[in-house]
Amino acid sequence: MRISDILRVKGGRVVTVPPETLVETLLSVLAEHRIGAIVVSRDGSSVDGIVSERDIVRALAVRGAAVLTEPVSAIHTAEVQSVAPEASLEDVERLMTERRFRHVPVLVDGTLRGIVSIGDVVKERIGELETERSELAGYITGER
Repeated sequence: MRISDILRVKGGRVVTVPPETLVETLLSVLAEHRIGAIVVSRDGSSVDGIVSERDIVRALAVRGAAVLTEPVSAIHTAEVQSVAPEASLEDVERLMTERRFRHVPVLVDGTLRGIVSIGDVVKERIGELETERSELAGYITGER
């Protein structure tokens, strides 16, 4: 299974915000789209950073409510790990587990083509396991 297979089902739409977006506005965008992270991008196709709910909570804990009036560039993660569409599901699972993040932008030649969340990865893995279970049950009962 490749990341491109997940994007084919999920789609390549990615919610982005420019670096100067205020954190309080970012919260509204997260809630509106029911997502846990947003790619920070000047032009909607490059990746300048990523900001997650976790980044917001940490900034609030350190700087208090004043962080809400700061730009997302003050709290975003600038060094973003990304993957190519050809990356295997297993490689992305490993990357997310080892680096402890839940969202990975998908890039082609430096251009944003999608984003994969841990939820997307888990959903695909469950689907694979259910298919395997069904095939094994069919084999055992002689239905296949």
